[in-house]
Amino acid sequence: MAFNSHSKFKPFESKIYLSSPTMHGEELQYITEAYQTNWVSIVGENINQIEKTVAELLDCNYAVALSTGTAALHLATRLAGEKLYGKSLPGQGVFTGKKVFCSDMTFCATVNPLLYEGALPVFIDTEYDTWNMDPAALEKAFELYPEVKTVMLVNLYGFPAKLDEIKNICDKHGALLIEDAAESMGAAYKGKQTGSFGSLGVVSFNGNKIITGSSGGMLLTRTKEDADKARKWSTQAREDAPWYQHEETGYNYRMSNIIAGIVRGQLLHIEEHIVQKKAIYERYKEAFADLPIKMLPFDSVNCSPNYWLSCMIIENDAMAKQVRSDNEPLYIKEAGKTCPTEILEVLAKHNAEGRPIWKPMHMQPIYRNHPFITAHGDGRATSNAYIEGKTIDVGADIFHRGLCLPSDNKMTPEQQQVIIELVRACFG
Repeated sequence: MAFNSHSKFKPFESKIYLSSPTMHGEELQYITEAYQTNWVSIVGENINQIEKTVAELLDCNYAVALSTGTAALHLATRLAGEKLYGKSLPGQGVFTGKKVFCSDMTFCATVNPLLYEGALPVFIDTEYDTWNMDPAALEKAFELYPEVKTVMLVNLYGFPAKLDEIKNICDKHGALLIEDAAESMGAAYKGKQTGSFGSLGVVSFNGNKIITGSSGGMLLTRTKEDADKARKWSTQAREDAPWYQHEETGYNYRMSNIIAGIVRGQLLHIEEHIVQKKAIYERYKEAFADLPIKMLPFDSVNCSPNYWLSCMIIENDAMAKQVRSDNEPLYIKEAGKTCPTEILEVLAKHNAEGRPIWKPMHMQPIYRNHPFITAHGDGRATSNAYIEGKTIDVGADIFHRGLCLPSDNKMTPEQQQVIIELVRACFG
């Protein structure tokens, strides 16, 4: 199999991003309306409209517009804790001393809000079918920690987890499910929108998401009580009094009407963005069909991803030797083989942005002493653990062999073809 050298390609004149905002014009219209009517704070028609639109789009009863997806996760965590354990004591979180099961391979924003409320995260390993939480590992976790009553689930890179299986396991054990759909807005599982499977859900409008407000996020809930509490907490928990009366802890978490204007304009184009992202994924998949590469998999019968990021994994036999410290990677070039570090270096030299797969939380220095549960053996594992020569740390393996490819929906097919050739050349 012959490959072209990447040296024949010049760097892109304009950087090819991993995933950058795509503006259309309506965003400016709604921002201008907010400016001209002087509704530039945390109330206004843009906020009202996007809460209504998102609640309808994602098939939840209520959506609460907040400053970030992380803020939404924090309020979801607090709501869950109060449902299960009641209000916290002054100076303590609602989960103080309580364990919560959490997706292991994710961004730290999924986990940090649990710490805000005093929770003790227990990380659940990933599975190869979707790169999301492994239902078998979750079942094992409940065997080990039957007292746990909360699960924080992530739909990674816009591809749904095995949501029915996980929801059934939660129901079986009387556990409350929080669904982090920050990356998967617009994706569906068995015809149902992600973000609507849990008792509480979250989406994000961060600058690189499929729908952006430059920042922002939303809490999704089925009850007016939850929505009212979240809105109150997000505006410093002010009581209904003529003066500033405060009886519980609040936060400055409400979305501004300016940010909401951007989101309002973006929401008109969500299906268009998904179609563009899907085309990028499929071009990569077709182009790499003859290489020892697999694209991030999904159940094509039951899942409709939003294809936010196109991710790939290199087959074991084609992996060059690669090691990573906490801060730096090293690899040895081998004929016919490559590794994520080499591919990302080549892309960067050509002014294109890729990214490693999320480093699993149980491998992060801040979380290394927390329990990590796999579906194998007795369920307890440490990073890079093996049984009979087979990895039982799936997240660490995907992190080692996988990477996120440039997935910007403004990238032309011609530019993507160059990216494809650069990746192919790395196997030379």
